[in-house]
Amino acid sequence: MTTSDQRPATVVLGAGLAGARLAARLGGAALLIGEEAYAPYNRVLLTEVLAGRYGPEVIALPEPAPERYLRTRAVRIDRAERVVLCEDGSRVAYESLVLATGANPVLPPLRGLFEPGARDLPGGVHAFRTMADCLALSEAARPESRAVVVGGGLLGVCAARALADRGVRVVLAQQGDRLMERQLDPDASELVRRHLTALGVEVHTECRVRGVRQSDGAVRSVELADGYVLGTDLAVLACGVRPRTGLALAAGLDVRRGIVVDDGLRTSDPHVYAIGDCAEHAGAAPCLAAPALDQADALAAALTAPESARPYAGTRSLTRLTLPHHEHPLDIAAFGDPETRPDDDVVRLTDATRGTYRKVVVRGDRLVGGVLLGELTAVGALARAWEADEALPDDGSPLLHLLTHDGGH
Repeated sequence: MTTSDQRPATVVLGAGLAGARLAARLGGAALLIGEEAYAPYNRVLLTEVLAGRYGPEVIALPEPAPERYLRTRAVRIDRAERVVLCEDGSRVAYESLVLATGANPVLPPLRGLFEPGARDLPGGVHAFRTMADCLALSEAARPESRAVVVGGGLLGVCAARALADRGVRVVLAQQGDRLMERQLDPDASELVRRHLTALGVEVHTECRVRGVRQSDGAVRSVELADGYVLGTDLAVLACGVRPRTGLALAAGLDVRRGIVVDDGLRTSDPHVYAIGDCAEHAGAAPCLAAPALDQADALAAALTAPESARPYAGTRSLTRLTLPHHEHPLDIAAFGDPETRPDDDVVRLTDATRGTYRKVVVRGDRLVGGVLLGELTAVGALARAWEADEALPDDGSPLLHLLTHDGGH
């Protein structure tokens, strides 16, 4: 298929959260190109699909009209001609091009992961990034089957919880010394570990997986660095993500960890922009949902009303999730930096009876981080104070609220 000579005002490559949001904001002025076989969906909720609580249709995003949406893979960008060349033969001309190509899962260098000459993961080994990954893992996750989740960050914790909900016997192997180390301090991480253990997940920290062993094209066990071997039916690789920059690199755009953009989200080519997980702004490529959505909104404003648009100044992201349990679900909220410096002021409140933990970190007159587990009634005021990055009142009212608010109990 070859497009006509009509040149859409904006072509968006990638139908994930950022790309779909931008296309929806631009309406008929944009053409969306997405390579996944599924309609655009909210990737944040994939673990709910894996757990069996939602069907894929529940997390679907609004789909553009058929004439504004191409399901194919972009294979090359011709910046001189301002044309995107696609796998199905399409040649799509553009006035402005937006790269929203997302991120790829990091595949750890495990011994035996790939047979000589193989490019596909062996049977039973799953990345967990796309709807296809999720549905394949859901199909394989039988009650009483065994799974090893490699990686104890946010994604690994959520995947382990979802598999346990399906009756899978789960071992979670985290190379670091605690779970969710990017979001949580040691005390909060320990509460998460206890919660997962109560769900039946066997958690091991400071535990490096060295290799996988397969037979007849399927995983049979994983080997730990100390030589211990765990028999398993499934191995889930939840080792983080890496910005997907191949098209940008091949097109000669400036790429570091991600595709480098300025405060206008413009790349080194004035006709090409980048948003979402693939973009690197101000030296950061966080690969999180909140920055992706903020960038999509900022760019939509810049493209539709440039005279009134504001530069993108970054996103201060709040991580929030619930780890369900039939008796006591665990609510988690974390923002900023949970690690402390010697001169920081730290306020911490723990209630072992109610299973709550609250901690905020103040640096000078600024709230720089916080972790709350259990009762989250206080999180709104604290998150607003952090997001505003304004001086705290002299009376310390947000911190007083943290210490004294009991959620109505």
